[in-house]
Amino acid sequence: MVIRSEQQKYNGSLPNGDRGRRKSRFALFKRPKANGVKPSTVHIACTPQAAKAISNKDQHSISYTLSRAQTVVVEYTHDSNTDMFQIGRSTESPIDFVVTDTVPGSQSNSDTQSVQSTISRFACRIICERNPPFTARIYAAGFDSSKNIFLGEKAAKWKTSDGQMDGLTTNGVLVMHPRNGFTEDSKPGIWREISVCGNVFSLRETRSAQQRGKMVEVETNQLQDGSLIDLCGATLLWRTAEGLSHTPTVKHLEALRQEINAARPQCPVGFNTLAFPSMKRKDVVDEKQPWVYLNCGHVHGYHNWGNKEERDGKDRECPMCRSVGPYVPLWLGCEAGFYVDAGPPTHAFSPCGHVCSEKTTAYWSQIPLPHGTHTFHAACPFCAHQLAGEQGYIRLIFQGPLD
Repeated sequence: MVIRSEQQKYNGSLPNGDRGRRKSRFALFKRPKANGVKPSTVHIACTPQAAKAISNKDQHSISYTLSRAQTVVVEYTHDSNTDMFQIGRSTESPIDFVVTDTVPGSQSNSDTQSVQSTISRFACRIICERNPPFTARIYAAGFDSSKNIFLGEKAAKWKTSDGQMDGLTTNGVLVMHPRNGFTEDSKPGIWREISVCGNVFSLRETRSAQQRGKMVEVETNQLQDGSLIDLCGATLLWRTAEGLSHTPTVKHLEALRQEINAARPQCPVGFNTLAFPSMKRKDVVDEKQPWVYLNCGHVHGYHNWGNKEERDGKDRECPMCRSVGPYVPLWLGCEAGFYVDAGPPTHAFSPCGHVCSEKTTAYWSQIPLPHGTHTFHAACPFCAHQLAGEQGYIRLIFQGPLD
């Protein structure tokens, strides 16, 4: 199973490379020794101080503060059949996968640091069965260095029908399972919120509203190939080993790049041959780089045609069809895990210019990704830019060599 950080704006890699637990993708393997936990004893304490005394540092527990006078502590015991993986903003040792907020269009870590993070330090945990079929389930909140999860007085919490406690985290953990799996036939599913105990709810009115949504009993917290996990500031794409076996590899994407370059597309103005740069050189605009007019899809080399001052240089007039619109360089989408099929790179997202297959652009342009505390919009999976235009993508029109 592989988690891929959806809103990494760097097209398949972090600006300073993958380092330790801070990566653009993270593979889950069976641990040498099981570290999963499951709920056991429930204690009702009269004060938060008494609750702290109950929850010792050697045992996992979740504390639900109902009032200043009462806290319910649920102790968790070791589960030899499962492995636990934790995700969050904290760099403390209980977190296996450190995620940070991403700002679309920013080029360095310094650009992202100025934004106050909305991702929880201990955002969520994934529990995987150690035996086939290796089912993976997601739960809101992660255990801290003291092996505790604390839901304060203001957090949404309640007693369930069978007498257990449950609750939601401040900004919530949202999950969307695609319909028809993660294939060329995929369709977006419905966003749901996952509780601390793994129950499924409809979304709250806003991200941190006190009132929980309605429980959706026909759905589960079980992750499937293509599930999206939103942590309010970063979105993760869950891929299974089986799903990835049907996904194009980086080698296949490189073959597609070489194939399109071998056709020697030309700039219809300068008649110079265009070529997509290698995937390693995906940050610097090359002199042979293809550029596109986003309103019509005509591909050119870089030129100064139609750059009129009154348009602030943002919109340009296409020499082929005279349509006016943004003019941007094209980049091949490098993260193979985002592709729903192995089709040729014929379409580009607008306005960023990331290129991939038609079905991949069509799929991602339909997905409303959470943005902020109460809005959703479609975004390019390779750079997180909000999509623009009627469809959010355009078919590329290349001109072949004249000889």
